[in-house]
Amino acid sequence: MSLQCGIVGLPNVGKSTLFNCLSNAKAQAANFPFCTIEPNVGVITVPDERLNKLAELVHPQKIVPTTVEIVDIAGLVKGASKGEGLGNKFLANIRETDAILHVLRCFEDENVTHVDGSINPVRDKEIIDAELQLKDLETIESRIQKIEKQAKTGGDKDAKLVFEVYSKIREALLRGESARTVVFETKDENKAAHDLFLLTSKPVLYVCNVDEKSAVSGNRFVDQVSESIKNENAEVLIVAAKIESEIAEFDTYEEREMFLAELGLKESGVNRLIKAAYKLLNLQTFLTAGPQEVRAWTFQKGWKAPQCAGVIHTDFEKGFIRAEVIKYQDYIKYGSEPAVKEAGKMSVEGKEYIVQDGDVMHFRFNV
Repeated sequence: MSLQCGIVGLPNVGKSTLFNCLSNAKAQAANFPFCTIEPNVGVITVPDERLNKLAELVHPQKIVPTTVEIVDIAGLVKGASKGEGLGNKFLANIRETDAILHVLRCFEDENVTHVDGSINPVRDKEIIDAELQLKDLETIESRIQKIEKQAKTGGDKDAKLVFEVYSKIREALLRGESARTVVFETKDENKAAHDLFLLTSKPVLYVCNVDEKSAVSGNRFVDQVSESIKNENAEVLIVAAKIESEIAEFDTYEEREMFLAELGLKESGVNRLIKAAYKLLNLQTFLTAGPQEVRAWTFQKGWKAPQCAGVIHTDFEKGFIRAEVIKYQDYIKYGSEPAVKEAGKMSVEGKEYIVQDGDVMHFRFNV
């Protein structure tokens, strides 16, 4: 499943520093290499403590985590929607991603210049928002022109619905609001909005890059960002890129844990960022456990058992018979698959079963 998060931000906000930290991230289970597909695309291991816990019980030959793709998108400048700077490439790269990690500078440092001369993360956010909104406005105006006559003069109910959806989004964009702020109630309305593939409809996580002393609780800049997005259907994550650079230099897991403990952090910002990116893409994980491997598999939230079986192999989905499901907590509690079965905690599920995050699965199929 090839879904991507794009990292965006103005120049000198710490965007590339964070990407480099992600590229050096060491998985907790073992040292899994960072894979570069292109110069600015990385396949990054998703930290999952459950794999280690299962491995302690199963003693597999290997542990295989799941991954997420992160794209480092060129820094944006004002006027990108009109092709200024690397604007066209920037917008094309965002269009290809499924979600956005928007890095905002929330630290003061006289040695690191700001492209606009002062620290104001809300202004920085609005610069990128405005460029994306202007590009979306171009798209929506073009679509409205094509369907307006059909919606107003004909008896086509579908055209009328689509026109109304487009008009609502257009009004929001003209107010300086992103498409994701517009809420639709019906399935048909949501489909019409989704089919536009607008830049500002993509899910977004605002990553506040702070100084070391603000790594745990944030600062006034983070508070300003949180206030500015309260109606936007988005979340904020606090990360100190400078600290993450230092963590990346440690060779062992123990050294990293000691360093984090001294700073009062339970988990590195990079780990939290990777997990947040995974969640932002609406992804979840089911697990398989056996003597050969303990493995995490990625699926879209809401998928049914046959679709998840198809993640392992298309034949599993075609010939799906049933799924044997053990809840992760039950596996840990009873210590082995036979013990779980004996306790009556393994369920047998059919084609309509909606797989849950952390389910330990075994699929029966016949092709």
